[in-house]
Amino acid sequence: MMLDHPPLTSDRRLLSALIAALPGPVIVVTADMRIIAANGPALDILPVVRPGDLLALSLRDPDVLDGVNRVHASGLAETVAWRDRVPVERSYEVTIAPLDAPEEERLIVLTIRDLTETHRVERMRVDFVANASHELRTPLASLLGFVETLQGPARDDAKARERFLAIMGEQARRMARLVDDLLSLSRIEQNLHLKPNKPVDLGSVVRHVVDTLAPLAQENGARVEVESSEPVIVSGDRDELVRVAENLIENAIKYGGLPRPRDGAAAAPASCHVEISIVIHRRVGVLTVRDHGPGIAPEHLPRLTERFYRVDAGQSRAKGGTGLGLAIVKHIVARHRGRMTVESEVGQGCVFTASIPLYPQPTR
Repeated sequence: MMLDHPPLTSDRRLLSALIAALPGPVIVVTADMRIIAANGPALDILPVVRPGDLLALSLRDPDVLDGVNRVHASGLAETVAWRDRVPVERSYEVTIAPLDAPEEERLIVLTIRDLTETHRVERMRVDFVANASHELRTPLASLLGFVETLQGPARDDAKARERFLAIMGEQARRMARLVDDLLSLSRIEQNLHLKPNKPVDLGSVVRHVVDTLAPLAQENGARVEVESSEPVIVSGDRDELVRVAENLIENAIKYGGLPRPRDGAAAAPASCHVEISIVIHRRVGVLTVRDHGPGIAPEHLPRLTERFYRVDAGQSRAKGGTGLGLAIVKHIVARHRGRMTVESEVGQGCVFTASIPLYPQPTR
């Protein structure tokens, strides 16, 4: 859609045609800040733009308006930042430049660039680096402290050496898990645009993971039940789907147990019941992992798949978690063009669901 203030001279018609052809938002105003033209992308951002209206009626940012005045006075282009907070917060960069047409007074061209997504990605990158550095710094500081102790005061203390070496080994394994998860996440993101297309039996994957996690289930007093009445052949990458099942089932075993009594009488692991089902529903294979543990408060649910986000950071680290498991699951499911959902109520446990498209059957 194009807005123009009649009558149109030949220069105006050419200007209007050029602006309409531009992919980015562009607005043209006169020296007294009256709008004479705006292209479709500009109207998407500022739908209240009207021909002949003052720019201040539709774009009320003082930095942009002051910039227009400065450009008109100096004849030099400049760029200003504009942040719109209604209806949602968005960030823009507005380039303001003079336009001298032969038959016109000086016009001012505003070119708007939406930087909202760029800023969001940058914030994510900064947060990611900060979180990764923090997660590595703690075990690394612990290792260095124990090394210095073993080289100094505990040099000849056999008992202390044995205890410290055990702790150092656990901290080193924690860093190794974190590095492995970071590398896995990076590889998945690099291949996110490539949809896996090999036939994978989702039921076989889950049974393999359950067998692998049997020692962990026994350690945590968990009873794991698997229900799969038919082969569920999905289109995917077996190793990545193993990772999905492993993360979801391991989380249910570790965090889905009932609270232990506080009187200290029960030293055994808390009881835990994990129900797993693999079914076909509307041309997708659906893996559902349900636990009957303490559940997750509603305010945490939208952020569960964020990198390094933990409902209980202390408990997660104590159980060997890196804070990346559900982020990895989300990215793998997205690469498979599937869908992941989480449902939970406090005191009612959690239900994690991963839906993967079925492998296409050959036509006869």
